[in-house]
Amino acid sequence: MSTATTAPASKGLEGVVATTSSICYIDGDLGILAYRGIDIHELADHSTFEETCYLLWFGRLPNAHELRDLRDRMAEERKLDASIINLLHMVPRHALPMDVLRTAVSALSFYDPEFQKNDHDANVHKAIRLTSQIAMIVAAYDRIRKDKPVVEPDRALSHAANFLLMLNGEAPSHTAERALDIALILHADHELNASTFAARVTAATLSDMHSAVTSAIGALKGPLHGGANEAVFKILEAIDASGADPVEYAKGMLAQKKKIPGFGHRVYHTEDPRATHLRKMSRDLGNSSGNPKWFDFSFKIEEFVKSDKKLNANVDFYSASTYHTLGIDVDLFTPIFAVSRISGWTAHIIEQLDDNRLIRPRADYLGPVYPAPYIPMEKR
Repeated sequence: MSTATTAPASKGLEGVVATTSSICYIDGDLGILAYRGIDIHELADHSTFEETCYLLWFGRLPNAHELRDLRDRMAEERKLDASIINLLHMVPRHALPMDVLRTAVSALSFYDPEFQKNDHDANVHKAIRLTSQIAMIVAAYDRIRKDKPVVEPDRALSHAANFLLMLNGEAPSHTAERALDIALILHADHELNASTFAARVTAATLSDMHSAVTSAIGALKGPLHGGANEAVFKILEAIDASGADPVEYAKGMLAQKKKIPGFGHRVYHTEDPRATHLRKMSRDLGNSSGNPKWFDFSFKIEEFVKSDKKLNANVDFYSASTYHTLGIDVDLFTPIFAVSRISGWTAHIIEQLDDNRLIRPRADYLGPVYPAPYIPMEKR
């Protein structure tokens, strides 16, 4: 029997419209992704991550003064309380960066100057603060676990350049800075994906923004969400180590009934528009670095899977080779996803709290028919 009074259940909530939003528009049949109505291709070609953050948080593109002010505010917030740095020193060196990030973001709430406030303006301030701080946490922990000194940010650099500076200890090339900047734009938001939905569910209880973002990080960690690009690169590494032909390796995986990560998408029925840019970035970075093999492996696999399985590459597939060519360790791929997606998470949390209603769906009951008898202990 079913006690649900709504439409029939959809496994994984596929096709279910859970809320209204003015942040992100997706047309899966046409391969369209837009933030506040602006096509992702326009943003990737002409915008910056900071400008995209403004668009997500304030609902429109900024003028020159507004953008300069946001950059200044983000620069001012590139600081971590000494207790957070101490926490990063205290965690085991074998800890996964996503686990460290989840715990550190939760701890950030202790030191937030507006931790007791949950109004619109306070949450915008927290969005700016968290966007600056999450990038610092990811870079700082990677330095600490490698016994390297934590690098201070440079106010004159962009968000993308600062992250690479804090991670690698030296200012990046313009090519590397722009590549990461575009990657951050492409990953900034994607409607009600698992982590964003988790953030909105937590925010809808009138919990605080740090709790909602911590929920989102926990969801992003899963290999069916943010962890897929790590799985992609492990395949590329295995191909390189074994000297195997990429297509033959992919055929072998399919013969063993293994899925090749980075292909297909619940929403897109054509090419993921983010993959269009990441493919080009992977190719260009490979050529400029003099090490194109990671792109070459990826492209051969993509051509085979597209031909054999009629599946398109998604955002995770080429982000793997892109991030590696930027000198980023594989277990930082998902944390860097969070470095970008914090902008979208916080935009959704703000939107949720501005017109809140508790998110409480129903389940289609499939258990024993009611009323099931209670059997006394002596008769069981």
